[in-house]
Amino acid sequence: MAASGSGGGEHGYEGGRLNLPFVGIATFGKYPYQPDWEALDADFAILGAPFDFGTQWRPGARFGPRAIREASTLFAFGHAGAYDHEDDVTYLGSDVRIVDLGDADIIHTNTERSHANIEHGVRKILAAGAVPVVLGGDHSVNIPCVNAFSDQEPVHIVQIDAHLDFVDERHGVQFGHGNPMRRAAEKPYVTGLSQFGIRNVSSTAKEGYAAAREMGSDILSVRQFRALGVEAALARVPAGARYYVTIDIDGFDPSIAPGTGTPSHGGFLYYEVLEFLAGLTKQGSVVGLDLVEVAPDYDRDGTTAILAAQILLNFIGRIAQLPK
Repeated sequence: MAASGSGGGEHGYEGGRLNLPFVGIATFGKYPYQPDWEALDADFAILGAPFDFGTQWRPGARFGPRAIREASTLFAFGHAGAYDHEDDVTYLGSDVRIVDLGDADIIHTNTERSHANIEHGVRKILAAGAVPVVLGGDHSVNIPCVNAFSDQEPVHIVQIDAHLDFVDERHGVQFGHGNPMRRAAEKPYVTGLSQFGIRNVSSTAKEGYAAAREMGSDILSVRQFRALGVEAALARVPAGARYYVTIDIDGFDPSIAPGTGTPSHGGFLYYEVLEFLAGLTKQGSVVGLDLVEVAPDYDRDGTTAILAAQILLNFIGRIAQLPK
């Protein structure tokens, strides 16, 4: 999927610069960089959250935002949007306003302050009336993202992930990448959770699954999701709700997304997730999203980062396509 328009100039292509993917600054989709968060005026705002102190095994997701941004330039050919012949729709036209805010400031070894800075950035985006799109980072960055919705209307969390991430506390840790869905479920403005893709050896013990269901979670493995089909899985998500979507890249199968700290075989394929997300935009309102756990050091050929960029651009395009 293509993204931003080309720049101006006397010499170039169709009245402007050709601006090929490997040229220039690697903002997300080569959309404009907006360093002044007080002057934010957009429909969607990209915020990097390069934090990975919450990992329990392989680190490296702090470099995820950079990798996703660079990969996203592949889809920034300067066309007027991206035509999808299957849908007969041109997505991400010039009327869709997207900016890249850069990254939240991360304070090394300090989870509390780093999370506070991420929350601050998301709150700025919401105050400007834009949809926050947060690039992780490990899955703990979801905690400050959801915290930022405390003064918004209630939201329903939709999670694509291999792991339930519903640990309450382990050795005193409450804000690591195994905790975010538990922290979300505790919020009075979170009406419930749809946790899809959960499989194999999990980050959460049996009692955590029971607690999740008691606190309003609907849990499906990939096999259960496939047995139901996309439409039936969508029917389990409350219609007409405001959705916050969190996508852990390990929700996808490691055959297509090896670049992550905790790969888990038996995951989703690309079109399963895209069709689900597209359907989600039609039955409710997506008001925020994050994509986490891309760790480029394990991404030998960049496939994982490309997948992350592609799913985000397609998802944003489908959200933007809906009548406002």
